[in-house]
Amino acid sequence: MAPTDSPALPRRRIAIYDLDRTITRAPTWTPFLLHAVLRHAPWRLTALPLVLGAAGLRAAGLLHRDRLKQVMHRAALGTLSPARAEALAAAWVARFGPAQIRPGARAQIAADRAAGFRIVIATAAYRFYAKAIAQAVDADALIATRTATDTRGNLLPRIEGGNCYGPAKLAMIEAWFAEQGIDRAQVEVRCYSDHVTDVPSLAWADAAVAVNPHAALRRVAEQRGWAVVDWG
Repeated sequence: MAPTDSPALPRRRIAIYDLDRTITRAPTWTPFLLHAVLRHAPWRLTALPLVLGAAGLRAAGLLHRDRLKQVMHRAALGTLSPARAEALAAAWVARFGPAQIRPGARAQIAADRAAGFRIVIATAAYRFYAKAIAQAVDADALIATRTATDTRGNLLPRIEGGNCYGPAKLAMIEAWFAEQGIDRAQVEVRCYSDHVTDVPSLAWADAAVAVNPHAALRRVAEQRGWAVVDWG
């Protein structure tokens, strides 16, 4: 007698969320820095002209975004111990989170989790403070930009391993899948973002959702038939 076919195993499910302006209402980097510098080293406010000058160069296209990020980190925080970074991030999220984490994001995360999705945040934000937001929304994993560290583990104002942004974000997501031993072909992936720079990740997913998208992403979403949602 021929053996019967074994029942197919359900596909694993992963929901990937951008952070800034997707889970949160506003960007997070500058608000975190302002919070941190006032509590960590107020004297560093004297470096504000340097930061404003670098921002001006960035606006003129004369400074790469990665370089601006590192200039801001160096000016506002310098070298930071992991314990101090964690304390600053926790205090910031306690104050920032209630007003800035979108209720619609919390609701969708809860719905995805109930549907069996593993919740992953993929963001250009630095991991050392984005981790606090990931914990606040009960994410299962975080893929984020990392800082270099010194021999004592202190955080240095230098990006390590690339900025998790645009095509690099997709590469980091794929690297995370490999590290976790996850076969992309065996996984159902949803991806949520507000910005057109995440089109590579959105297109890679099985289901793409444009969240409160700016005009450029809205156009792409309409052209490709992606869902567009308003989380308030």
